[in-house]
Amino acid sequence: MIGDLWAASAGDLAHHAGKLALLGLDLLLAGVASGHAILYKRDSRSAIAWVGFIWLVPLGGAALYFILGINRIRRQAVLLRRGLERYRAHAALPACPPDELPHHLPGHTGHLNMLARVVNGVVARPLLPGNRIEPLLDGDEAYPAMLEAIRQARRTVAFYTYIFDRDAAGLAFARALGEATRRGVEVRVLIDAAGTRYSWPTILRALRREGVRFARFLPSLALWHLMAVNLRTHRKILVADGRLGFTGGMNIRAGHCLKGFGGGAGDGPARPPRHPVRDIHFRVRGPVVAQLQEVFVDDWLFTTGELLRGEDWFPHPEPAGPVLARGVPDGPDEDFEKLRWTLLGALAIARYAVRIVTPYFLPDPALISALNVAAKRGVRVDIILPAKNNLPFVGWASRAMWWQVLEHGCHIWL
Repeated sequence: MIGDLWAASAGDLAHHAGKLALLGLDLLLAGVASGHAILYKRDSRSAIAWVGFIWLVPLGGAALYFILGINRIRRQAVLLRRGLERYRAHAALPACPPDELPHHLPGHTGHLNMLARVVNGVVARPLLPGNRIEPLLDGDEAYPAMLEAIRQARRTVAFYTYIFDRDAAGLAFARALGEATRRGVEVRVLIDAAGTRYSWPTILRALRREGVRFARFLPSLALWHLMAVNLRTHRKILVADGRLGFTGGMNIRAGHCLKGFGGGAGDGPARPPRHPVRDIHFRVRGPVVAQLQEVFVDDWLFTTGELLRGEDWFPHPEPAGPVLARGVPDGPDEDFEKLRWTLLGALAIARYAVRIVTPYFLPDPALISALNVAAKRGVRVDIILPAKNNLPFVGWASRAMWWQVLEHGCHIWL
């Protein structure tokens, strides 16, 4: 009987010891995760939310924070880019010094000098004179110009996109990139791994068949990438021969062609898309193209480990027009404050009008305050949004915020 009691007591002790060990592990992980969130989360609301979640969900909260809450992309990018500065193109670009900026601006826009000073303080890339920037409306204007740039390229093509559908437009781009490769052009294509799955089968087989060298940004099946599955790249960049660039809001999909896509032999007659999407792209010439190229080169290095450099990728910059321009990169590997401060600075110096066109309007409190203050100063603030959003839950969340700007004099148009 005594033996039975001893066995029972030993079993209870082992059971309680296991519980205590599990509790200790939970407290340790929760403490470490909470400390990390408090120290490294820039947004206090995000830090508070994560800390609450970590302590309310034993073990699972800390585990999810370590998987989804830590920006490993930025840390990894910093490691890969050490020593890259000596290859930066902007080191040799003809920057516009702040004291000379007023000479480049018309008299009624002299207040923009203040915005340039703000951005100088937060962005490493300089403001560059001598550029030409042309808007291209929808895929009807943008895609023919982009395809022609690829066909005319003689040395290099850098192509970067989030969504690359395997439809008439996507296949036309794949063919043009393949033809450039066979001409001896150095072609590099970077696609977000999640963005390749918007159509099935994916465009990857067509790119392989054309012999195009491509890479996927954060393919999520890799263990390390699973820890950053929530971080995607939405950049859209095309640079041909280091001199002609395109950037803006458009992915590669036929739905951006409102008149229908008919970009090459075998595409058939152009037919309007079932789900048209309006957007805008820009054709860029001049020294600022090198800054677009830098963004691609950085992300290609991050993804593949290959460093692209030399005159073929970064030719000597030549002036192409009267526009002052600067690239302001933003993404999972960049400090979000750069773009945020640029927007806040622009709203602060606006005198007459602010016009915003966006599919997803979910401003944070600081941006809402800046919009309202601008409206109170007598600046006309117009915000143009889609009447029907492709992401219904984003549309609902956006509508719930409209009152915060409407009641202070901002205007929303659908």
